[in-house]
Formats: sequence, structure tokens, C-alpha cells
Amino acid sequence: MKNPVKNARPAPRVIAVVGPTAAGKSDLGVALAQHLGGEVVNADSMQLYRGMDIGTAKLTLDERQGVPHHLLDIWDVTEAASVAEYQRLARAEIDRLLAEGRTPVLVGGSGLYIKGTIDALDFPGTDPAVRARLEAELAEAGPGALHERLAAADPAAARAILPGNGRRIVRALEVIELTGKPFTANLPGEKPVYDALQIGVDVERPELDERITVRVDRMWDAGLVDEVRALEREGLREGRTASRALGYQQVLAFLAGECTEEEARTETVRATKRFARRQDSWFRRDGRVHWLSGAADRRAELPGQALMLLERAVTA
Repeated sequence: MKNPVKNARPAPRVIAVVGPTAAGKSDLGVALAQHLGGEVVNADSMQLYRGMDIGTAKLTLDERQGVPHHLLDIWDVTEAASVAEYQRLARAEIDRLLAEGRTPVLVGGSGLYIKGTIDALDFPGTDPAVRARLEAELAEAGPGALHERLAAADPAAARAILPGNGRRIVRALEVIELTGKPFTANLPGEKPVYDALQIGVDVERPELDERITVRVDRMWDAGLVDEVRALEREGLREGRTASRALGYQQVLAFLAGECTEEEARTETVRATKRFARRQDSWFRRDGRVHWLSGAADRRAELPGQALMLLERAVTA
């Protein structure tokens, strides 16, 4: 990088690499951490789970190229995910790295996890009675009916939460009932906790769709079905969060005889494409994200472009 100029600002203390699934975030995160002397902090909600490797495209040790990765493989598949708990863990890792003079590189596509880490986001409390009633309604009517109710009460939240994600739908409805405000009204605007540079990896939809199809095929070839079988013995089917993960949910349906294996694979591709669009929409709403092309013919240039963006952020 160039020598600091007279009006240079301090370098961003945290780098966040964001965007939709299959865009190339993980590889960019490794490249940036290598160049900056940093370490990666995972912000993919499903990579937090032990044993969920193939279906989450978790980098192997070789692919991490010696860069330490944190908040991978920390929860059993039976444990329900908590954004508030993730926020506590992620900020602890970031604060530790900063104290050691290392650059934290937050990498993932879980938008609320990213926002909850770098922005001032306080989570409303829970009410066991309200939660129990909503969960009973979920069990009786299914997530579709509750998602329709959420869409009427808070259209923005309904757009951000998949119709099949009963746990998050229940939480959003609980917050609405407890606060009397839309769930999204409890999310702050741009109130950063850290001086962060957010880099979005952008891939045009036709190319991204093709990458998703190829990725799912590779997951199947790598043994996703066997991975799910093994995790089922460890309680995956009872896991409120892990059992809803893309790929795992579909394979569990196949193993239960609810569909054929080919139908499970096809549905995984379809659901992942839909999820990638929701991820993209989430991050596009944040004007602080700087988008760089992750297209195949530009992939080799991506780390250099990201470092140039960091340099501009320092010298602007």
C-alpha cells in the first residue's frame, strides 16, 4: 500500500466480506486475511455447526491456507441458533484480534449475523408464554400460515425470512407482539460498533445460478447424503435450526421417504437459488457495502480490487 498521505484516515479495523452464497466470499476472505495479517471470523450461521461440512461448503484446512478461522464447528446440531449469542461470540473474537493487532475478516452471508456484529443491535427479550403459544400455532398450522401473518404485520421482515423458517418467523412475531412494533423497526440503521469496511461480492444472476447448480451437484458427489445420515444419528432431525439448513432439510425429507433423492437434489438447487436472491436483497439495502465483481473472468482480480478499495478507504 502507499505511504499515508496528509489527510489519511485510520484503516478500517474490521473487514466484512458479504454477499450471496456461491459468490466466492470464503476465498476472498482468506486472501485478504493473508495480505493483512488477519484472521477469519465465520458469519455463516450453518457453518457454526459441527459436522455440517459438505452441505455448507465449509473450507477444508488446506483451503484455509494456514489462515486461522474462528466460530466454525462450535455448536452441536441439536442446539438452536441465537443471533444474540452469535453477536456475543463474534464481538469477543473481534475484540481479541484487535487487541493482538490482527485484522478481523468477517466472512459470511448471514445478513442479520453480520449486522448484529458490526452495528448497534440490541435484541428484545423473550416471553416464554408468548413463545410457547406461537410455537404451538406453528406446529398446528405450519410455517406458511404464520409467514402470511408476518407478511401482513411486517412485509419487510417477511421478505427477509424464508416461508419455511418457522423458528425465525416465530421470533419475529414474538418481537412484534412484545414491542408493539414491526420486527424490522427493532433493527437499527447505520449505527456502527466498529469501523468496518463491507465488501460485497457481486455475481450476475445467470452465472450465480449456474454456480449453485454445480455446487449442489458437487455436494451430492462428495457424500452429502451420507453426511446427513451420520448427523441424523446425532440428533439433526430434532435440531430446530440445523435441520432447516439448505440441503440438509431436503436430504432429511428423502431419508424419511417424503421424496426421491433426485427430487431432494432438485429442491436443494431451487431453494438455494431463492435464498441467494434474498441474501443479495438484504445486503443491497445497506448503502455502506462496496460491491466488487466476483464473475469467473474477474475472479483473479478480486483480491487486488478489494485491497485497492481498502486503500481508498484509508486515504479518502
